[in-house]
Amino acid sequence: MRAVDGFTTTFTTTTTTASFQLSGGLYGLDAITQGGGTVTLQKLGGDGLTYLAAMTAATAAAPYQTANLPRGTYRVVAAAVTSWTSLARIPGE
Repeated sequence: MRAVDGFTTTFTTTTTTASFQLSGGLYGLDAITQGGGTVTLQKLGGDGLTYLAAMTAATAAAPYQTANLPRGTYRVVAAAVTSWTSLARIPGE
């Protein structure tokens, strides 16, 4: 699977995306939401089966988060939310 540097999508219910590859580096996750809930980026763990929370964009408290992420397989989980969500790599200087 080819690495990507982010995505933009809309969720209308509790949803888990298909897995995708990130090339690694600094990323920003933002979620513009209605109705509460959270949007969480998860990384596939070393066992190849378990997904672990990498960062969470909570609705009102923290709608934008950044994190240095290693290259790997990821997915996004939207819990009880209607959301426009974006994940983008932040270029280094």
